[in-house]
Amino acid sequence: MSFGDPNNPYGQQPQAPQGQPGYGYPQQAPQGVPAQAGYGYPQGAPAGPGGYPGAPLTMPGGVTASRVLLFVIATLQIIGAAIFVLAGAAVQKLKDDPTLKADAQFEQLQDFPTGALYAFAVLILAWGVLAIVLGAKFGKGGNGIRVTTIVFASVTAVAGIWPFVGIGLLHTILAILIIVFVAKSDGAAWFNRQR
Repeated sequence: MSFGDPNNPYGQQPQAPQGQPGYGYPQQAPQGVPAQAGYGYPQGAPAGPGGYPGAPLTMPGGVTASRVLLFVIATLQIIGAAIFVLAGAAVQKLKDDPTLKADAQFEQLQDFPTGALYAFAVLILAWGVLAIVLGAKFGKGGNGIRVTTIVFASVTAVAGIWPFVGIGLLHTILAILIIVFVAKSDGAAWFNRQR
């Protein structure tokens, strides 16, 4: 028995054997087995936020640690700014003391500008505020926040090595940890997720 061209959708199609569904008909699940997804829809990975599979639902541990380290750096920056302000006030007070004006060792301190100490305090405080802003944006920020954080941490690491060698070592260690945690693949997935 000939059925004509099997590729012709308008021609007579062969009949399916008894008990098997024909081509194009949804198959019924055996009794006792729940039905699968709707007919014609492929099964895939469960969708994450925004309907995209594989997007992280919660902030990864490394990103959370980076956020905490940013707040630690900000705290250290605020303490450093306070020290510079107190040092500026102390130098100004010593400059105004009439008994020290005749002291030969104090002459070098009289030439030191107290405005420079206050300017350093403002710069240090601004760097701490930037750390706070970056840490606060980790929850909703995109890849731009990630890149800015890596640049921030890189500059912090270098500044901790060169001008502020003693106390800057802690900043360098914290900044390197921030770079490592944010640059990892789970950090990239967090900042590149669909919002």
